[in-house]
Formats: sequence, C-alpha cells, structure tokens
Amino acid sequence: MRICIIVDDYLPNSIKVSAKMMHELACEFVERGNEVTVITPSATVRENFEKSFLDGVVVYRFKSGEIKNIGKIKRAINETLLSFRAWKNLRSFFVNNPHDYIIYYSPSIFWGELVSKLKKLWNAPAYLILRDFFPQWAIDQGLIKQGSLIEKYFRYFEKRCYASADTIGVMSQRNLEWFVHKYQINKDVEVLPNWAVDNPVPLKRDYKKELGLSDKVVYFYGGNMGYAQDMMNLIRLAKNMQNISQAHFVLVGKGDEYQLVENAIKKLNLQNVTLLPAVNQDEYKQMLASFDVGLFTLHKDHKTHNFPGKLLGYMVQQMPILGSVNSGNDLKEVIETAEAGFVTVNGEDDKFLENAKKLLNEELREKMGKNAKKLLQSTFSIEAATNKLLDAYSRNCET
Repeated sequence: MRICIIVDDYLPNSIKVSAKMMHELACEFVERGNEVTVITPSATVRENFEKSFLDGVVVYRFKSGEIKNIGKIKRAINETLLSFRAWKNLRSFFVNNPHDYIIYYSPSIFWGELVSKLKKLWNAPAYLILRDFFPQWAIDQGLIKQGSLIEKYFRYFEKRCYASADTIGVMSQRNLEWFVHKYQINKDVEVLPNWAVDNPVPLKRDYKKELGLSDKVVYFYGGNMGYAQDMMNLIRLAKNMQNISQAHFVLVGKGDEYQLVENAIKKLNLQNVTLLPAVNQDEYKQMLASFDVGLFTLHKDHKTHNFPGKLLGYMVQQMPILGSVNSGNDLKEVIETAEAGFVTVNGEDDKFLENAKKLLNEELREKMGKNAKKLLQSTFSIEAATNKLLDAYSRNCET
C-alpha cells in the first residue's frame, strides 16, 4: 500500500514531538512493507520542492513561508496558504503518483483543502490525527474573542479540516466525549493515543555533570513554552522549592513564553532553575537519559484534555512523571492509576509542591519510572497506533 502522510513539521531538523511521532509512524509502516511519502512545508528550500529520503521514507518538502516561532499574523497567513502552496508546488507529483491512504496531522488546521483534493484525485480515504483543538484553546485562554471575525475565520478552516477526514483520532476518552458533544459531526471518531518507539538511549553525554548538577535531583521540562503550557506554573513550583538544596529544575525549549520564563527567573533570582534554548533530537534524548523527573504543565483554562507528547519521551527513558493539568483531564487518572507519577490540577500549588518533594526519594523515582515504561508498552506503543490506523483504512474501504 502507498501511504501519504501530511504534517507541518518533520525530522531531521525539527525539535517537535509531533515530527518525531510522525516519523516513527512512517517507519513502522515501511517496516510492514508499505511505501510512505511525507508531505511537509519548508521555508528554506529554493525550488518548488525538495525530495529526500530518511530511514526508508520519501520526504517531499514544498516551498512555503515560515510557520514556527514567528509573529502571529505572519504565521496565520503562511499556515492559511499551506494547502494552496502544497498543491501548487507538488501538483505534478500528486497527479502522477496516486496513493491508497492519506494520513494528516493537526495542528495545523489548514490541511483540509489539500486533503479534499487528494481524496478525489486518488479515491483514497483520509485519517485525521487530531492532537490540538484550535481555536478552542485560544478562546478558552482569552487569546481570541468568542464571536469575533478572527474566530469565525479559524472556525471555517477547522471545520474544513474535520470535513475532509473519513476517520478522526483524538487522544483520550474525555477528548472523544468533548469533541463529539461540541461538534456534533457525522464522522467516525475514535481514541488514538499518542505513541512512541520503546528505544531508550544509553547515557553518552552526562548533562548533569556538564551543568554542575551531579549531586542534584533534576526536574526536567523539554518542549514548547507557550500559552497552552502556562510555564509560570513551573516557575511557581521552582520558587516554592528554592530552599530545597537537593532539587534543581532544567527547562529546555522555545516558544511564546520563553522570554517570560527568562524574565521571571531573573526577577525572582531563582538559583535552582537552568533555562536552555531548544536542542536537536539527539541532545534532547541525552538530556532525558541524564535527568531524574519528567515535568509537564497544561493551562488551567483548557476545556479540552490534551496529552503532551513529551510524556512519551519520559516513559521511554523510564522517568517518573510530575505534572499539572486542567480540571477534568483524564491524563491524571491514566498516570496515577499506573503509578507512573503524580498529577495535580493547575492552581493546586501546595499539592504540586508536595508531590515534587515525594520524588526526591530515589526508591520511589525508580519504582514510578519502571511503571511509566510499563504504561508506554501497554497503552502508547507504535504497534498499537499503527494497527488502529490500518483498521480504520479497512473500515473505510468497506463502506
């Protein structure tokens, strides 16, 4: 079978968890005897497109404007043009190379037009891997005014994105319930958990030693630092732990709140926090192998129930998880039932602090780390995700 994967970011240059997940998925399809083509934008290619190969996957990068870590208006314009530019620059390839199955990833919400054209051209079903409910989360946080023209603009493309799919996969049961109730669309919607390849890396570069933290228990956050994460949640935790000499925080990444975090560290004179810019995948994996506790945070105003992809990396490296979520998020139940870590509701700062202190205990960290690995293998495996996608293909071909 020929499978076309459409995603707005991809390896090897990306630091996004989504890029890593989609490459792992592509490789699993290849391993099972399928041909896989990835379609992804690039702001650096000079021609209409650039063809490359990565681990047996054919990658077409089409010429596009920047869509990552730039101003909101410029990003909105360039994302809006994603389908147009993909079709314009790769039309000849699409016409002459039919595929059997289309899998596309959101965010971005702007792939609907391209997917619709390819479905008609190839007579192929499409599966939407839906990981982010935009613009809803931006409305929940007051970044977009409900009822405004900008909301209506984004809602149009969001609906187009959903309408182009035959099957939609969301991250959790609560997400499924919320999505079906919110949108009332006549679609095949199912739970498709995030996934990762269980391939831990050996420690080759000791970041603890390099950073002078060999005697510390390091709480590590790696990834996007944006509004959806509420990074001040972690800063409050670090502030509350600044008198615990054994504990140290390492925050790595980039995003809209990076500067906010940097300013807060200086203002509060937090000597127990190290802030570093984003690193490549190899360095990131070495950091996971070096540090002790995997951190995550979600904004308290979320109405949807996100599952941060970074948790998969923590599980792969057998790290206990310490996190904070919006109220009602079933991620808390998943992690704590598995005894893979502690999760509190954002705003419960005393409880967050109490749980962080518990993980100063090495024996507990080791136990919860092992349970995190078991949770990965039982629920978030690449094999299970691939099987679900292939089952959806079979169902859609039968109808």
